[in-house]
Amino acid sequence: VQLQASGGGLVQSGGSLRLSCAASGRTFSKGAVGWFRQAPGKEREFVQAIRWPDHSTYSADSAKGRFTISRDNGKNTVYLHMNNLKPEDTAVYYCAASARRPITSALPNPRTYTNWGQGTLVTVSS
Repeated sequence: VQLQASGGGLVQSGGSLRLSCAASGRTFSKGAVGWFRQAPGKEREFVQAIRWPDHSTYSADSAKGRFTISRDNGKNTVYLHMNNLKPEDTAVYYCAASARRPITSALPNPRTYTNWGQGTLVTVSS
């Protein structure tokens, strides 16, 4: 499966963005999709994930209440809706997919995911 992340850009603090992760090659019908981000000089960190078949979602504490992950099965796309953005949210955001359904504790681990998109840059100005 190939993943294409898009939707990044420059936004002011308090603003919103919606990132998209479109898949080609297979459908998001099983496994999980996660969003991660990496700021300059920092390690890649987990943001949110969604898991099939029940579409359960999981979030890092930093994203709770501000970000929402969702999916559109018809478009084979997973979204990351980001509200009330802060300068510390500035990073390259990556989506990743796992063909197998991970256990909950494995969702924040980048090694759980076998396919990665190219990343999209989000810059939040103060």
